[in-house]
Amino acid sequence: MDTYADFDAMGLAELVRKGEVSASELLNEAVTRAKAAQKDLNCFSAIFPEVAEAQIAEGLPDGPFAGVPMAVKDLGFEIKGQPITNGSLAFKGNVAERNSVLCERYKAAGFTLFGQTTSPEFGLTTTTESLLYGATVNPWDTSRTSGGSSGGASACVAAGVIPMAHASDGGGSIRIPAGCTGLFGMKPSRGRTPMGPATTEGWNGQSTVHAVSRSVRDNAALLDATHGREIGSRYVAPEPDSTFLSALDSDPKPLKIALWTTAPNGTVPDPDAQAGLDKTRALLEELGHHVEEAGPALDGEVLGKSLMVTVSAAIAMVMEARGEALGRDLGPEDMEPVTARFVEFGNSIPMKELMKATQASITAGLVYEQFLVDGGYDMVLSPTMSRVPDKTGVLSLNPDDMEAYTQAVTTFAPWCAISNQAGSPAMSVPLHWSDENLPIGMMFGARTGNEWELYQLAGQLERAAPWAHRHPPFWVG
Repeated sequence: MDTYADFDAMGLAELVRKGEVSASELLNEAVTRAKAAQKDLNCFSAIFPEVAEAQIAEGLPDGPFAGVPMAVKDLGFEIKGQPITNGSLAFKGNVAERNSVLCERYKAAGFTLFGQTTSPEFGLTTTTESLLYGATVNPWDTSRTSGGSSGGASACVAAGVIPMAHASDGGGSIRIPAGCTGLFGMKPSRGRTPMGPATTEGWNGQSTVHAVSRSVRDNAALLDATHGREIGSRYVAPEPDSTFLSALDSDPKPLKIALWTTAPNGTVPDPDAQAGLDKTRALLEELGHHVEEAGPALDGEVLGKSLMVTVSAAIAMVMEARGEALGRDLGPEDMEPVTARFVEFGNSIPMKELMKATQASITAGLVYEQFLVDGGYDMVLSPTMSRVPDKTGVLSLNPDDMEAYTQAVTTFAPWCAISNQAGSPAMSVPLHWSDENLPIGMMFGARTGNEWELYQLAGQLERAAPWAHRHPPFWVG
C-alpha cells in the first residue's frame, strides 16, 4: 500500500469502513515498517502481530479506529500474555497476567495491538535508553535521542510506522518525545485517562497517559474514545461540554497567552529554542492572539526536590515489591545506576518529607492557576525543550559522569513538570525546526480540564503552519 503513510489513523479507519483496505492489510503494512524501523531506530521492545491477528479473527468492534494498528509503551500498559518490563532489568521476562483498563478501551475503539515501544527504566529520564534494550534513536538524526520516556513511541510514529502511538507522561514524557521528533503530544489533566487496574494513579497523581501523533484530530479522537473515570479512581477530570474532536471545527477566540521564558530552575531557551518561541509568537499574533512575556513565580529548588522525593519513594516501593516477587533482594546489577540512587534515596526518606513533597506540588498547582486567573491568561507558552535533542548517552540512566548527567537532565525540559505537579493539561506542538533540521516543540499549558481549548488552538495552528508533510531523513512510511 504505497499511500499508507499519507493517512492519519482516522483516515486509515475510514478506508477500512469503506472496504478499500482490510484490517489485515493495514496490520501487515505496520509490521513490515516496524521491523524496518527497528533495525535502525531500536524503537520496539516487542513486536507481536499474532495478538493483532487474533483480534481481527475474533471480529473487531465498530469503534472509531476499527482496523488501525497501534503500538503501546512498555510502561504500565498491560496486554495479557505479553511482555511488560517497564524497561527494567529487574522485570526482564515479566509477562502481563491481565489487560489494563486502557488496553480494554483501545480494543473497544477498534485498534489492533501489534507491538510495544521502548521506555527507559520506569520512565525515569528524558531519553529512551536502557541497559535492557539499548538506545532508541531519533529519525531526524540517529545520533540523537528521540526523547523520553516515550521515545520508542515518538520514534516509530515520526518514522512513519504508524500515525499515532500510546505514551505516558510523569514529568514531560509525552511532550518531550513529541518535541524531539516533530510530533503533536497532549498530556491530559489528572484523572482524565485510566491507569488501572493495579493502580489508578502514578507518582502521587503526577503521571498520566495518552499519545503522540502526527495529526491533531487523531489525538483528540483518541481522547474521546478513552477518557472517563475508572473503578476506584480518586480523581475525575471535568467532563468537556462536547467532544474533543469538535474543538477542531472552529478557530478559538482571540486568546491572551503568557510567554514563559525562564523555567523555575532558572534555565532559559538557547538560541535555537528562542528562535522557535519568536516564530511561534509571531504566528500567534498573526492569528489574532495577544502574547506577553510573563510567568508564574515558582521555586525551582523546592519543586525539583519534591519531584525527586515523590519519584524516589515510588521506585523504592516498586523495587521492593519486585524483590519480594522474585524471592530475593535486588542489587545494583538489577537496575540502572541512576535508578539505584532513586531507590537508595527512596528508602531513606523520612515520612514527613513525602508529605512535604505532596504539599509542594499542591502549592505549585495553586500558584500556577492563580497566575493564569490574576493575569487573565488563557494559556502559557514555553519551549518544550531548552535546546535541540541531545546526543544519545547524555541523558542516559547509565551515565559516564553523574554530575554532567544531572546538569543535562535538569536543564533539558524544565518547563514540563509543573503541569504534572499541577495536574493540568499541556501540549507540545511541532512548530519549529532548527537550522540543522532538528525539531524543537513549542508547549502550551492551560487550566485543569481545559484540553478542549488546547485542541482548538492546536487545530488552528495545524491549519496555519502544517507539519505532517515534514518527514525525517529516516522514513519507512
